[in-house]
Amino acid sequence: MNGVDGPRFGLVVSKAVGPAVIRHRVARRLRHICVELVESIPEGTDVVLRALPGAAIAESRDLERQVRSGLKRLGILDSEEQQ
Repeated sequence: MNGVDGPRFGLVVSKAVGPAVIRHRVARRLRHICVELVESIPEGTDVVLRALPGAAIAESRDLERQVRSGLKRLGILDSEEQQ
């Protein structure tokens, strides 16, 4: 046990997404989305997000919509959670 309360998020943003500047931008945007979702995810949940190359050109609201959709399909996020 590592003593971390709440859910944990891991990000995978490979070189396929783009050069370092783009990868870091995508990671920052995903981290921001994760921070907003922390209160809605059950404690002890581990979530790993893998950014695909399309994330480099996706708008933030589209990334958030996709993350929320994936979490809802997994039953981790309540389907009535506001966006």
